[in-house]
Amino acid sequence: MLLEAVYHRPKLNWCYAYDGRTIHLRIRTKRDDVTSVSAMAGDKYIWEESMEYIPMIKLVSDELFDYWECEVTPPYRRLKYGFLLEDGKEKYWMTEYDFLPEPPETPDRLFEYPFINPVDIFTVPAWVKDAVFYQIFPERFANGDPSLDPKGTLPWGGEPERDNFFGGDLQGVLDHLDHLSELGINAIYFTPIFKATTNHKYDTEDYLTIDPQFGDMELLKKVVAACHERGIRVLLDAVFNHSGRTFAPFLDLREKGEQSRYKDWFHIRKFPIGVEDGVPSYDTFAFEPLMPKLNTENPEVKEYLLKVAEYWIKEADIDGWRLDVANEVDHQFWREFRQVVKQAKPDAYILGEIWHESSPWLQGDQFDAVMNYPFTNAALDFFVDGITDAEGFANAIGKQLSRYPRQANEVAFNLLDSHDTPRLLTKCKGNKDKMKLAAQFQFTFPGTPCIFYGDEVGLSGGQDPECRQCMQWDAAKQDQDLLAFYKDLIALRHQYSALRTGRLTFLSAEEGSKQLAYSREDENDKIVILMNNSAQEDTLSVDVEESSWTDIRTGQTASARQGKLEVKLPAYGCAMLKADK
Repeated sequence: MLLEAVYHRPKLNWCYAYDGRTIHLRIRTKRDDVTSVSAMAGDKYIWEESMEYIPMIKLVSDELFDYWECEVTPPYRRLKYGFLLEDGKEKYWMTEYDFLPEPPETPDRLFEYPFINPVDIFTVPAWVKDAVFYQIFPERFANGDPSLDPKGTLPWGGEPERDNFFGGDLQGVLDHLDHLSELGINAIYFTPIFKATTNHKYDTEDYLTIDPQFGDMELLKKVVAACHERGIRVLLDAVFNHSGRTFAPFLDLREKGEQSRYKDWFHIRKFPIGVEDGVPSYDTFAFEPLMPKLNTENPEVKEYLLKVAEYWIKEADIDGWRLDVANEVDHQFWREFRQVVKQAKPDAYILGEIWHESSPWLQGDQFDAVMNYPFTNAALDFFVDGITDAEGFANAIGKQLSRYPRQANEVAFNLLDSHDTPRLLTKCKGNKDKMKLAAQFQFTFPGTPCIFYGDEVGLSGGQDPECRQCMQWDAAKQDQDLLAFYKDLIALRHQYSALRTGRLTFLSAEEGSKQLAYSREDENDKIVILMNNSAQEDTLSVDVEESSWTDIRTGQTASARQGKLEVKLPAYGCAMLKADK
């Protein structure tokens, strides 16, 4: 047993309260090195009477490690615990101090979860677990009111460029809510809608005003109310890392320089401010002089932005915020942001834009979730680009799931493309079967899936600005096959809770293979998903305990023989089989 590989800490994703009564424990061991792990757990004040061994399950694995997990429900909300590691006859008891060949005589040197204090529990909005998001780039979704069009607006459907306009607005969204309802969408994420100079609106001029090309406050209220009537939640985009160069405090700074009362609202390295050799003399988003970075440690800036966060929840009844460039803003600001937002609406969804491992933001004091780009990368690597095999894909997914508490994984924002990436169909080089296979994994994976507007009707496009083309509303030019596929896929996710919050287990993910099998299981159902990520027909075989199965899409039945379930799949085919009760 390689003890050097064993890892646990009584915090973060290794030991946390899942709810007011339940503690989750996790431990890491070298892959395939340990046959079983148990948690020895009890109350420190009545150790002899309360101590028990709780078997741990192998939650996930990656290329190096196995990750084990168990649930404990301590009757008095406090816990002393250690671990028993076994490999055949070899046994070790792990304490906070050491590995022992015999059980510790007292609990004094074991790990401890002192007490489940309700205020410390990482609580996420329950509705997100059941949400299917749809991302709307307002300028390109629909032009519902041409009277709002900015000067120089082009005819709908032209070639998207970084600085052109096609007149999309909030009325256009209101006009097409039937499309979203029929698709099965129950949550919308809007990219920024506040007053700004660009078509993307990430250069905010006024955080308290809707951009006139999109409408006004009354129209937004109308859109949100109409969405809520349909059971659709609404998420707005907050750009608090930086403002635009037409933001009033920055205009004052540009005019008055070092004498401006707003000079400490920004991070100035040199006066007078300017750009030398492409580098601004003030901090910005990237090196973009149009987007000066805000000093969120400044009390006035903090007060202003937190007022903004509260204002739109209270005035327009929005359901949460997506936070742009969230990892470049200080943690203390986000802690205060969470307190303000959750006080205004306790079940508001706080989603950070972070492209990498995000544990520091997912401890219950800042975000509910992040945009899950590690998931995106893993899915594209396997299903689209073919640069990893099934084993590599399962390892990448296992690693990602091991990093966060379960409640964070349950509301992770799982996307395959966005306004910042090439579109999924383009990444698939027009191969709809590949696109469908990737989407089927996305919709049968823990977390909330998000569709980038137009993917469901076959929009294509490369890197920004190509991915931001106008939505196609001519039914004759829409891909009706894709549209029907997404409707059916979303309906399945809504129908089966196991596909949303059931336990994920990889059943087959072998080295060098393009075939994948996994299960999603809860108290209601067990569903096995089999995927053939190959250009050739193939037969997949997995070990199962149940004998009778039904395809949840076709209704066709299948039988396992001698504990093996075999299914023939076409190229890029997928079967979803539910165990019959």
